[in-house]
Amino acid sequence: MGWLWAIIVGLVLGVIARAILPGKQNIPLWLTVVFGILGGILGNAVAGWLGVRHTSGVDWTRHVLQLIGAIAVVGVGDMLWQSIRGNRGDRRRT
Repeated sequence: MGWLWAIIVGLVLGVIARAILPGKQNIPLWLTVVFGILGGILGNAVAGWLGVRHTSGVDWTRHVLQLIGAIAVVGVGDMLWQSIRGNRGDRRRT
């Protein structure tokens, strides 16, 4: 059940991160989920380092850190995906 929740949370975080980032991200949905999962893991790690991973009630700080991590991973991952795929926006059509 843990993997299913990781995929669902990764999808939600990835889609929200893509909506927050300006411009169009040209990454497929499966990569959005992977980047969302990685961002969630990054956010959990930062929350652990700050000592706010487990609090009473809803862990809003941890959730915000997960979203910030997803935004960072989706932003960097989109640039890497574009450079690997060769679909840079600066290419001119002739």
